Amino acid sequence: MNTPVALTIAGSDPSGGAGIQADLKTFHQFGVYGQAVVALITVQNSLGVERVHLLDAGLIDAQIRAVFDDISPSAVKTGALGNRSVAGAVARAAEEFKFPLVVDPVITSKHGTKLGDADTYAPLLRHAFLLTPNLEEASALCNFTVDDLDSMRRAARALRVMGASNGALNVVVKGGHLRGEAIDLLYTSAGEFHEFASPRIETRHTHGTGCAFSAAITAELAKGTELVEAVRIAKVFVTEAIRSNPGLGRGSGPLNLFAR
Repeated sequence: MNTPVALTIAGSDPSGGAGIQADLKTFHQFGVYGQAVVALITVQNSLGVERVHLLDAGLIDAQIRAVFDDISPSAVKTGALGNRSVAGAVARAAEEFKFPLVVDPVITSKHGTKLGDADTYAPLLRHAFLLTPNLEEASALCNFTVDDLDSMRRAARALRVMGASNGALNVVVKGGHLRGEAIDLLYTSAGEFHEFASPRIETRHTHGTGCAFSAAITAELAKGTELVEAVRIAKVFVTEAIRSNPGLGRGSGPLNLFAR
């Protein structure tokens, strides 16, 4: 059997709503075999993050090599990495990647806890196939405020310039915090813009939205789906996952990762 395989390199969320736990659940829902390299460990639940512990960059490298020595993935995504040293270890491994790398540049948790900064992800940009910042992350990476469609377009163009020297970087700026419709903007390496809009769903249960979105795209890329279609499918999945959330937790609860 030709089973598609996807790898996530990210932080652990013991409550299961975000990080590698959400990534693996999403991979499974999309029919993709999931692997996970742990970059950092958090103590958190739907109410907040109590503690963050970063793992040694050498341990990250060893985990990646163990995976690649046995079951090589068809696509890789990163989430929270914590610092530039860890991102550098991932970037060195990415020099040998012959498949898409999706970089979700997580800077803060849903509750505002710092999980990295703009400098953290710089080593990865030249290796990324797709970058998926939200408005806050795009603002930090570009050093200007991103808060509407016009500034999202400016940010997407600027981020492409920061990316791969061969012009292969694609960018999705996530507009989940825009007023009105939730619009995600894809800027392709061909210089084309694509908008993916969905009605805004009023709920506090949005923990792990960015993780699920980037993981769904990664899963589709692992299956060989073309990028624009992969983003469209991921957008539909996350919208339904938010709408049908199970109502778990006393704070910002998880999505319904069983959504179809």
